[in-house]
Amino acid sequence: MLKKMHLKRVGPAPQLDVEFTDRLNIFTGDNGLGKTFLLDIIWCSLTGTWADNPAWPQLTEETPQISGSFNNQTNGETKTFHSYFDFEQQQWRDLSFPALLNSLVIYVRVDGGFCVFDPARSLSTAYHFSHYTLWNGLKDNNDKVLSNGLIQDWVKWQNQPDKTTFQLLSRVIKQLSPHPNESIEPGEPIRISVEDVRDIPTIKMPYGTVPIIHTSAGMKRILGLAYLLVWTWYEHLQASKLRKKPPVEQITLLMDEVESHLHPQWQRSILPAVLEVAAGLQQQIKIQAFATTHSPLVLASLEPIFNEEIDRLFLFELQRQQVTLNEFPWTKQGDTVGWLTSEIFGLKQARSQQAEITIEAAEAWMRHDNMNAFPEHLRTPAQIQLELERLLPGHDPFWPRWIVKTEAHRT
Repeated sequence: MLKKMHLKRVGPAPQLDVEFTDRLNIFTGDNGLGKTFLLDIIWCSLTGTWADNPAWPQLTEETPQISGSFNNQTNGETKTFHSYFDFEQQQWRDLSFPALLNSLVIYVRVDGGFCVFDPARSLSTAYHFSHYTLWNGLKDNNDKVLSNGLIQDWVKWQNQPDKTTFQLLSRVIKQLSPHPNESIEPGEPIRISVEDVRDIPTIKMPYGTVPIIHTSAGMKRILGLAYLLVWTWYEHLQASKLRKKPPVEQITLLMDEVESHLHPQWQRSILPAVLEVAAGLQQQIKIQAFATTHSPLVLASLEPIFNEEIDRLFLFELQRQQVTLNEFPWTKQGDTVGWLTSEIFGLKQARSQQAEITIEAAEAWMRHDNMNAFPEHLRTPAQIQLELERLLPGHDPFWPRWIVKTEAHRT
């Protein structure tokens, strides 16, 4: 498991030090502060490859560095890694020791792509899927088939006499569904085009059966994730069997913007479901997850399962024009509004910006503050009243305070 990470003169911060925990490490913070960047660095440190473009160093006199430590779950041995950027050769040196990791590494990217590192298949190569290759198949530079793709594998597993793998896929899809009583159920494959000779998998929706290539972006993300998890584990078992080695005892999962493309119903269940799915692939398997999110619903969904001994919440912030990353104390907020107005997201109110400013003006007037700091249309009780009527619903909890105060002022 990855234990520590130290970055110097690489990324948005001059220096970053973070100590990870054993199960769930979740990162939040404003856009542009380095959440995806950190996942890319973690992926590279564990696999020795880059998921996309290599991290670019800051152009300073100091040598940019990436270092850290991880421990081998099999023998408990701790290993450190250290990489530095060679400006003359324009590349990072001595990236990592993935052979010692003994873990499957899965990176769910925000652009719809996936990356997989499987030590049973290769210690020097990772598999990088775009949305297209995930669904239609992946080959290497020598035209060797690395993956049949979601469409072909789904139909193959569904038509096999031994339906064990298809049953696993169906179970994973069900676990990732947002409604326990309305789970996604695979249908029978069908031919849908005179030009594409493949049979296309389908899912059963309340309004009918739908070919998976015609489902929504959010549904495709869920189906792609379900397939990728099952495919990774299935191929790992096949490779381990051929090498006459036991399967790994750990999965390292990286997931960028957990909520991407997902309706709030899905946001409220997806991350606990993914952890449950990964842990259910094999008895006693260990899961270390690194996830980023902007969603208060995702954080609210973790309240029933968050364990401060094995889980941590981290916050990226911009302080005095410098990016910082610190562990943030976990505190249950009770609901999504509580998360929105917590220090994690920093919103004063869970309303529109206009409503927030209007209520601040109303409160300032009730305190007899100087109103010149507010826009000209929010400096008198009558003006504020008009804006409140325009912006707030009749049941808004602010109304009683305002009405009582204005009535008292009239009398």
